Amino acid sequence: MAIYYILSFFALALSTVCGFIFIPQILDFCKKRGLYDNPDKRKIHKNAIPRLGGVAFLPSMLVAFMIAITVFNNTSIDRISMNLWSIYFFVSLLLIYSVGIVDDLIGLNATVKFTVQIIASSLVPLAGLYFNNFYGFLGIYEIPYWIGIPLTVFVLVFITNAINLIDGIDGLSSGLAFLALTGFYMIFMREHLGLYGILIAGLMGVLIAYFYFNVFGKEELNRKIFMGDAGSLTLGFILGFLLVKFAMHNPNVMPFRMEGLLLPYTLLIVPMFDVVRVVIARIRNRKPLFSADKNHIHHKLMRAGLNQHQTLIFILLLALVFCMINAIMYVVPIDCTIIAIVDIIIYIAFHLVLDRIIGNKGKESFVNVEE
Repeated sequence: MAIYYILSFFALALSTVCGFIFIPQILDFCKKRGLYDNPDKRKIHKNAIPRLGGVAFLPSMLVAFMIAITVFNNTSIDRISMNLWSIYFFVSLLLIYSVGIVDDLIGLNATVKFTVQIIASSLVPLAGLYFNNFYGFLGIYEIPYWIGIPLTVFVLVFITNAINLIDGIDGLSSGLAFLALTGFYMIFMREHLGLYGILIAGLMGVLIAYFYFNVFGKEELNRKIFMGDAGSLTLGFILGFLLVKFAMHNPNVMPFRMEGLLLPYTLLIVPMFDVVRVVIARIRNRKPLFSADKNHIHHKLMRAGLNQHQTLIFILLLALVFCMINAIMYVVPIDCTIIAIVDIIIYIAFHLVLDRIIGNKGKESFVNVEE
């Protein structure tokens, strides 16, 4: 396994370099073509910012991955080759990436984007990768393919859009994705699946470069950029794929693990819970499900008085807290169903407290105006 750790570091470093090379080129291209994300009443930013940063994600990851694999094949007695599911995965990923780019360039309606996402997500179970075990969640273990396949498509589309929808402030989607990818890297390497480790490291590298330009880039120097749908949809789809891959019980690849579903779920709690809460709120308020609003977790934290960077740090810490809480409960041990219920209770309690703070802030502002 040592060679995989070395190649992972190599892939991460190479992808980071690619990101620092590609993103400035994208920034210059956006400036020449006037491709900006313009502010409106729903968005946080006040100035027009280039929106094609996510275009660098897939090329950087693939360049790093392919060079690392080439090095492996030329220095090891073993050989790594593409199999059927790998081809299906990359085809589906290319579909997601392409629809994201088209949406960033000319705009697409929700129906078109969802249709392409469903088609891309359906290719994954066609290659034999789908949920086939719940590992005791709700008392369920093995599940038949006729349930597992549609569930897989739903989860892939759900996580793809969860990452897209939470991309509302600088560094949030990339930061949450980086934390999740770090966790996925650790658990896949623990299972001696070094190939996935290299792929994950390749994506983590370009996220480092993107995070720098997105959070610390200077607008006046044309060095600040957003990832756009090309980035957020690509990140979401890859994270969803990694969740399904780790959760599928395949004794030929990994032994049975009781944490097979709990671990990947824990890594994505914040974006998944946020989109569920927002959808429930829209249904309760009789608003269209796909309507834009300012009810996401980052919007609420900023209404509570935090600035963008404070909000970013708070949400990243919240994601880490859920990881620690679930790890402690699993070690105790506590049943995975109870763990999920505790997570839901904590998240609801957090938002109730946050709503109270926001309400008090509003009352204080009203009193100040009256005075």
